[in-house]
Amino acid sequence: MFPEDVQNRPDHRRIEIQKVGVKNIKYPIIVKDKKNKTQHTIATFNMYVNLPHHFKGTHMSRFIELLNEYRQGIDMKNLPRILAKIKKKLDAESAHVEIEFPYFIEKAAPVSKAKSLLGYTCRFMGSVDNNARNKLIVGIEVPVTTLCPCSKEISKKGAHNQRSKVSVHLCFKKFFWIEDIIHLVEDSVSSPVYSLLKRRDEQFVTEQAYENPMFVEDVVRTIAEKLSTNANFTWFSVESENMESIHNHNAYAMVEKNGVKKLNNG
Repeated sequence: MFPEDVQNRPDHRRIEIQKVGVKNIKYPIIVKDKKNKTQHTIATFNMYVNLPHHFKGTHMSRFIELLNEYRQGIDMKNLPRILAKIKKKLDAESAHVEIEFPYFIEKAAPVSKAKSLLGYTCRFMGSVDNNARNKLIVGIEVPVTTLCPCSKEISKKGAHNQRSKVSVHLCFKKFFWIEDIIHLVEDSVSSPVYSLLKRRDEQFVTEQAYENPMFVEDVVRTIAEKLSTNANFTWFSVESENMESIHNHNAYAMVEKNGVKKLNNG
């Protein structure tokens, strides 16, 4: 006879655990791609459930079983189904999943049209409680270029610019394409960035940034203003962080959807 499963033994300390599970699992997955239908990538998973006070442990292997079952199609549409399955399979009251993965888009340089891939960091985060209420958030991190308006205003020649990171997190009603949010962000900054640029492209990007100076405050407000017109997004946050080229610190700004309401009303 096989020995007793220790996880199933009772625990007498009567302390409920809010999150228990597996963390930092690297696993190949397939995600939806607007241009190519699907894209293969490597994701990092965190998967948790709650544990009632009377159970000693959870069944860690079941998380991996479910991950393997769904890895052929991970997207914002089937995330609620995955959460419900985790909750049911582990007999839990709540379940949580965090998925982070690199997502690549082929970009053409602005003048030479030379093509290259640029990577973006994407996140799917979801939770479901005992009342079957789902909370789903998609996060997208976009590298961009910003140029300082103040530096341009006071300088006779040039202005300081830097690579910046814009992070957008969204709650939504229905499916949307990751690419659409990336393009919205890249159209809202001093200049996009590219993996491959020829000399004519470098000139174009440098001059484009100079003609579109933006503070971090300008970046988050411009993006938030555009997102606020889309009824699909029930909540969002926008963060912008500049890796300042002439300072030993970063510049940062953040706005949430509630803040946009105040701006629009004011």
